[in-house]
Amino acid sequence: MTTQFDRRADVAVIVPAAGAGVRLGPGAPKALRPLCGEPLLVHAVRRVAECPAVGAIVVAAPPDQVATVRELLAPVAPVTVVPGGTTRQRSVAAALDAVADEFDIVLVHDAARALAPPALVMAVADAVRAGHDAVIPVLPVVDTIKEVSATAEVLGTVDRTVLRAVQTPQGFRRAVLVAAHAAAAADDASDDAGLVEKLGVRVRCVPGSEHAMKITRPFDLAVAELLLSSG
Repeated sequence: MTTQFDRRADVAVIVPAAGAGVRLGPGAPKALRPLCGEPLLVHAVRRVAECPAVGAIVVAAPPDQVATVRELLAPVAPVTVVPGGTTRQRSVAAALDAVADEFDIVLVHDAARALAPPALVMAVADAVRAGHDAVIPVLPVVDTIKEVSATAEVLGTVDRTVLRAVQTPQGFRRAVLVAAHAAAAADDASDDAGLVEKLGVRVRCVPGSEHAMKITRPFDLAVAELLLSSG
């Protein structure tokens, strides 16, 4: 059943989905790789659309797959699909241009985090609505982290208590995100909050979710399949 957006919703979500995802192995673009019979992108968009704060979703698809992605997502939600760029930054910028003027809160979400729950989307949106210009979901780093030289020698042990693993969706005041991408030019950033930090804007952290794991390697795909099959 297609999710219909609430006209009172004030959040737009951008999903850059034009990357090849070579670490997942050869084949279709990463966002279109199947997970339990459906592409990662379908899982991601479905969960985002279930968040009641979301009133629009814009997907940046591989340029030669725009019609395919539009057809794929039509049964899920009323999604706008635009051609992505040659870098992630250009894809986000292209999707941002397609966001209607009425949305002042914009979230950027990776299709590779296909199982991120609607509650996480809402938590990020709520934090922006509360007055923060930029918000990221994070998890504590649980492994011991070593700084290592180019010759594989340990240089030291990093204090993990001040480290966090960053997830998506990341949320922003629209004007802040627009300014960050205008200043970025062709910067191939993997993290929109990093672009915002370069402007001197403070970034707020909120608790992330274990289910918002990034599906990058075949092992990650197997874990995601297990999570879905276990309910």
